[in-house]
Amino acid sequence: MYYIGYDIGSSSVKIALVEAATGEKIIALHEPQDEMEIMAHHKDWAEQDPEIWWQHICVGTKRAIKEANIDASKITGIGISYQMHGLVVVDVAGKSLRNSIIWCDSRAVTIGDKAFAEIGEQKCSEHLLNSPGNFTASKLKWVKENEPEIYKNIYKYMLPGDFIAFKLTGQITTTKNGLSEGMLWDYKENKVATWLLDYYEIDQSLTPAIVENFTNQGELNDKGSQETGLPIGIPVVYRAGDQPNNALSLNILKPGEIAATGGTSGVIYAVTDQLKSKETSRINSFVHVNYTNENPTVGKLLCINGAGIQYRWMRNIGGLDSYENMNNLASEVPVGSDGVVVIPFGNGAERMLNNKNIDSHILNLNFNKHSHGHLYRAALEGIAFSFVYGMEIMKNDNAEIKVIRAGNDNLFRSEIFSNTVATLIGHEIEIYNTTGSVGAARAVGLVDGDYEKFGQNIMNNDHVMTYMPLKNAEHYLEAYQNWKTALEKIITNK
Repeated sequence: MYYIGYDIGSSSVKIALVEAATGEKIIALHEPQDEMEIMAHHKDWAEQDPEIWWQHICVGTKRAIKEANIDASKITGIGISYQMHGLVVVDVAGKSLRNSIIWCDSRAVTIGDKAFAEIGEQKCSEHLLNSPGNFTASKLKWVKENEPEIYKNIYKYMLPGDFIAFKLTGQITTTKNGLSEGMLWDYKENKVATWLLDYYEIDQSLTPAIVENFTNQGELNDKGSQETGLPIGIPVVYRAGDQPNNALSLNILKPGEIAATGGTSGVIYAVTDQLKSKETSRINSFVHVNYTNENPTVGKLLCINGAGIQYRWMRNIGGLDSYENMNNLASEVPVGSDGVVVIPFGNGAERMLNNKNIDSHILNLNFNKHSHGHLYRAALEGIAFSFVYGMEIMKNDNAEIKVIRAGNDNLFRSEIFSNTVATLIGHEIEIYNTTGSVGAARAVGLVDGDYEKFGQNIMNNDHVMTYMPLKNAEHYLEAYQNWKTALEKIITNK
């Protein structure tokens, strides 16, 4: 028997098949072969046609079944991961009324800021654990204000994963996870934040019915079966945003456990059972995948926009053909990069810097002393230091650190990067070879509630290595302090 998992990203749709009994990956692939288009009709806008996601799921599912050479009738359940915070609106027939306003679209920033100011920080902090911000609820308000003809035809609003579940089953539902991503879950009252909908003058009936994770959320209908090649009647049992799902994929389910991602942007995702936050703007809190009213586990998410994109920029201008060659040159340079400091925040405004856009900076460069290797090491150190800086903010916001796990990709492939983070935070970092679509597929098996078995399967199948904190941390601490001093001067001058 097998489970299938989907991860609907903004660049591609990833599909994975795993063996039901062990969680072992059978196949993982993505559609399309190149990247999906993101439409930007105006500055800071970002849209995608949700029907395109569905088309790629159908093509990719048939490909996965064929290439894995399995009997499709033995696929028994579906899990869904998806890009967070997006807005999909459909009419009464379930037809999408407009392109999805996706996660990186910032048209609703001023709407969220105005709501935060007028509703008040205390109520937002106590009930939402966040500012309304530029999330799904604020995007829906933007549609109401700017596209009234579309708004009046809306039957339901959804998150991207809800739309895919609907295409599979014909049922329009959402989850507490999804509502929390849209800033529409009231943690204090344990229900939809209808008061925010009322503030935005949005009809409460537009909210879909709520289904629980790790239960039957709807079964594949005839149309879904014909278009995907999956068996009629198999259930969708799980859906979650990509970052909570990434945490699940790494067996991050208990307070004190942290998932880290080091891609183009960096993410620190810490699980806690504390329903309070002092950082309603710099950190976002979301319902975690195993949240229940009795055990309300929350994921605190801190995003670093300018992370791996800095190292990619270095590769492009340096003319090297691989990150491996860059890492080799960087390894010849001592800790602290002989004084070179790289501030990596060159990918727009940074929430953890209170939404300031401070750009990237290369400091203390000496033309007679420093080489490509110094630049590469300083870039890796600068990105690592930004992770450590973010974790300090996390710890100050009631997040406990017991274990850190990360995927075996991007920045965490670099010993310099991983050793720097592990040494400065004083915690080991466990590296696992897994993906979001594999995690979503494995999550189907959690209908039995056996989290211990789930975690053990990840350990058995995916553990690659563990980075331990280095004993001699003096040079790392000195380099980090120099970096932090430089950062704080730049922030002050901005």
